[in-house]
Amino acid sequence: METALTELVGIRYPIVQTGMAWVAEPRLVSAVANAGALGILSAAAMSTGQLVHAIEEVRARTDAPFGVCLVNLLADVAEAMPRARLLAERGVRVASFTMPPARDVVDFLKDAGIVVIPVVGSRHDAEQAVAWGADAVIVEGSEGGGHTGEAASTILLPQVVDAVSVPVIAAGGFHDGRGLVAALAYGAAGIAMGTRFLLTRDCAVPETVKEQYLSATLADMTVTRAFDGLPHRALITGSRSTDERTASRGQLLHTLRQAVVPSADTGQGPMRTLRTAHRLRRHQGLDWQSALRAARTPALIKASLEDAGTRHRALVCGQAAGVIEDLPSCSELVARITAEARAVTARLPR
Repeated sequence: METALTELVGIRYPIVQTGMAWVAEPRLVSAVANAGALGILSAAAMSTGQLVHAIEEVRARTDAPFGVCLVNLLADVAEAMPRARLLAERGVRVASFTMPPARDVVDFLKDAGIVVIPVVGSRHDAEQAVAWGADAVIVEGSEGGGHTGEAASTILLPQVVDAVSVPVIAAGGFHDGRGLVAALAYGAAGIAMGTRFLLTRDCAVPETVKEQYLSATLADMTVTRAFDGLPHRALITGSRSTDERTASRGQLLHTLRQAVVPSADTGQGPMRTLRTAHRLRRHQGLDWQSALRAARTPALIKASLEDAGTRHRALVCGQAAGVIEDLPSCSELVARITAEARAVTARLPR
């Protein structure tokens, strides 16, 4: 299934596994790469040494191309350049990011010959990314998990395809071969999936957490600003509604209390939270409440993915979780999607 995407990064099938924080680890990324798709490793909250180890582990498991998502969350932005230098040193094929780093980071990646594929959520962001030198863009509609916008994939995708000259990869709600055919019909060069790859046997997320995703319905999901002040799509849990109310009221005292009291849920101490919040205020111009919530979000997401307990409030997911019912391996999933795409195409009127 050759498209502009497969030619650009050297993969067999036009399918991308997105760089989900604490989900896109070496085991999953290498399984996706060995299946002929593009796996993207998440560098979320990793030290330089941890990222080196993760890249080496992927390399030990596959000789296929893979990528690294430099920036998943606001707290990662300040680490973008050191991670970019590491990618160049280690010969990583693709760099991605969901939060835009500084322009000089993109310039450095381009000069190093690394394929730059950011995730964008609007036509304006896609045009800006291409102006900065992006080689392709992953366009995520509102159906996607994590940070999300308001435009559905069916509206956003053709708009971006018409606006830019680089390959466009469709994300947000895609999970099967019919979606791949639809994306190609819109003019995309492939699809990117997060939740669908999370719900595979090759993903290291505990089975108890996967079961919580598999049992979810569309009614169990919501878009909230309670995590870091930006809209996130996530599963509703028993205790998250309290954070929603306090966040909407803008209660700095409540947020500060959550940040400075060591949390048994996250294992993140107050000094680390405050240091990260200070860095976010300085580099991102956030107010203290937003900075404190953003600083605590990575630990909340990590804790949520390690334990299905309802006390956690950051089970981030795309709407596809509401229709996914099984846990295939990555090779089975990619084979199923491509076979279904060929069958659907064959049934179309000539």
